[in-house]
Amino acid sequence: MNAVIALSPMDLSIAALLVVALAFLSFRMDLGVTRQIVVAALRTTLQLLLVGMVLKTLFDRAQPWMLAFIALVMVTTAGRVVMSRQTRQFTGIWGFGTGTAAMTVSSFSITCLVLTTVIRIDPWYAPQYAIPLLGMMLGNTMTGIAIGMERLTSTAWRDSGVIEGRLMLGQTWDEAIGTIRRESIRSAMIPTLNSMAVAGIVSLPGMMTGQILAGSPPMEAVKYQILIMFIISSGTGFGAVLAVSVGARRLFDERQRLRLDRLVGKKNEAR
Repeated sequence: MNAVIALSPMDLSIAALLVVALAFLSFRMDLGVTRQIVVAALRTTLQLLLVGMVLKTLFDRAQPWMLAFIALVMVTTAGRVVMSRQTRQFTGIWGFGTGTAAMTVSSFSITCLVLTTVIRIDPWYAPQYAIPLLGMMLGNTMTGIAIGMERLTSTAWRDSGVIEGRLMLGQTWDEAIGTIRRESIRSAMIPTLNSMAVAGIVSLPGMMTGQILAGSPPMEAVKYQILIMFIISSGTGFGAVLAVSVGARRLFDERQRLRLDRLVGKKNEAR
């Protein structure tokens, strides 16, 4: 197979001109997203360059504590993103902790399982495998949990009268919010399931494309992509089930009363 084709700053500049053209078009059409396009492009460049330098250092000096530190930064950042995407979030540590704990349990456990039993590298924490796998797991699980938690809290807030009516009819908290919980978990899983349904037909997934461009045999790239799709779907599903289930229980107290006071809007609006 051909060796990896190195990209020069000039090559990247050509691609950057496309983003500049898009920003200019947005300005001329008064779309209101010109600044967002420029800022996003700059952030992407700076963040990825920084990540590249960090990973180079990590690959040269692979140490478990360094990997643990990077993983902690990744999951903490992902937890903040999950919380920020919710129109109404849980008060206190529950707002940050629910999604973060669910991501940690699902993503870390599945990543460790794959590294030790499927890929079987030595050492199992080799950063060139562990960091990309964990990053893909966290990124997709983060999106799924954010969607699920947003659906749960927003629907419970909107349909509080229905939930309280069910409680008055003698239903338990689990029965009263069961439909909302199931729909929230389903919503969290839909993006991943859609990606799996069209993989290879409508689109070539990113990891597979990257491996092929880097010179890997197509069938090896396909097998790795199948592995990634399977673990991403399971991680997202398990994480969403855990986060939404814990969040649904948090909406009720020990006397099975609906506690919307445990939710707060982004602007702390009162109900």
